[in-house]
Amino acid sequence: MAGYVVVGMQWGDEGKGKVVDYLTEQVDVVVRHQGGNNAGHTVVVNGNTTILHLLPSGILHSGRQCIIGNGTVLDPAVLLKEIDGVLAAGHELEGWLFISDCAHIIMPYHKLLDKVQEQFRGEGKIGTTGRGIGPAYADKADRLGIRFGDLLNLSMFREKLAKVLEYKNAVLKSLGENPYDVSEVYAEYEGYAERLRPYVGNGVTLVHNALKDGKRIMFEGAQGAMLDIDHGTFPYVTSSTTVAGGVCAGAGVGPSVVRGVAGIVKAYCTRVGTGPFPTEETGEVGERLRQEGHEYGATTGRPRRCGWLDMVQLRRAALLNGATSIVLTKADVLSAFDTIRIAVAYELDGRRTDEFPSQTCQVEQVTPIYEDYPGWREDITGCKTWEELPEKAQKYFRRIEELAGVPISLVSVGPGREQTIKLTEPFAG
Repeated sequence: MAGYVVVGMQWGDEGKGKVVDYLTEQVDVVVRHQGGNNAGHTVVVNGNTTILHLLPSGILHSGRQCIIGNGTVLDPAVLLKEIDGVLAAGHELEGWLFISDCAHIIMPYHKLLDKVQEQFRGEGKIGTTGRGIGPAYADKADRLGIRFGDLLNLSMFREKLAKVLEYKNAVLKSLGENPYDVSEVYAEYEGYAERLRPYVGNGVTLVHNALKDGKRIMFEGAQGAMLDIDHGTFPYVTSSTTVAGGVCAGAGVGPSVVRGVAGIVKAYCTRVGTGPFPTEETGEVGERLRQEGHEYGATTGRPRRCGWLDMVQLRRAALLNGATSIVLTKADVLSAFDTIRIAVAYELDGRRTDEFPSQTCQVEQVTPIYEDYPGWREDITGCKTWEELPEKAQKYFRRIEELAGVPISLVSVGPGREQTIKLTEPFAG
């Protein structure tokens, strides 16, 4: 049995979409195991850009089975829009795309509650996308959620919807919001159900049948390790398990299935929304990183906060994920800088520390300790091999390996599938 995990090692937006698309050539099945449409994965193939929010990033390859696992939360309208776009581009989906009948559905009241809760937080707002992700996961934990299988059983769906709306409408009225009409919501989602019905499947059975058949599976997550509900900078996190261990629950496999974990690392750091960001650059450097890296959210269009690579944070992520290799992305962006910095430690309460604090209030207080490296000031987007990279770039990348204690397997030097330099196999074995 061979399963491999692709996981973000920072605060999301590391370039997982491109990496999954690139690595799909090496696998037979791609499984999206958590998150919702609050994350966007950008894939560039032959100059054409596709932004995926829910469909696995391997969907643009023919002959690859793509599964949306039980650990995801689905907005049917968003999913159908993506499906229509992929079909219009000439890709075949029936028989290749499957949606777990146990995945939870995002409802209209989830989106409204998301926005109301964010307003209630005021200055302490999380910076959510307002897509209803958090409230949908909360309903899952509260046993109030509606699953994809429920949606396809229309009589059951209407019964569950009526019961849930009785409670949700009481909450919304207490918050000064208008209640939802059962018939109107039912009519909207009935249409979604009929269009999505051809893609339903038992996610666990599909994954394990593939494993029994000796197929190689890649598990694709959303966001990044530092947005994990347990291990991230709580409460400025997402509502699901974003670390590699989330594959087990989100796809229904045991840990013995996982042969390797490819940790996706941007050559600098970005973050969207509020929350601590030790290496953030708020002046000219940050703005230049944003412009050179086109750092605007694929889902929201919001400008991302930018800063230097943080090895203290990255070492923590390597531990949390059991990373067996690093895939370094957006290395080409750093060609614009004369000097490049790496945070190698923090100062906290007057003392040097190599550990990433588990308490968010302490992360907010740290001061990064940097090492400076000379920039290479050369266009590397056309480099095809390690040897073609400037010596200064090679030195910078090797220092990342040394500090992380994890080897680099791939270096991305541009957004295109072909703009990838292979050092070693990310998915050995």
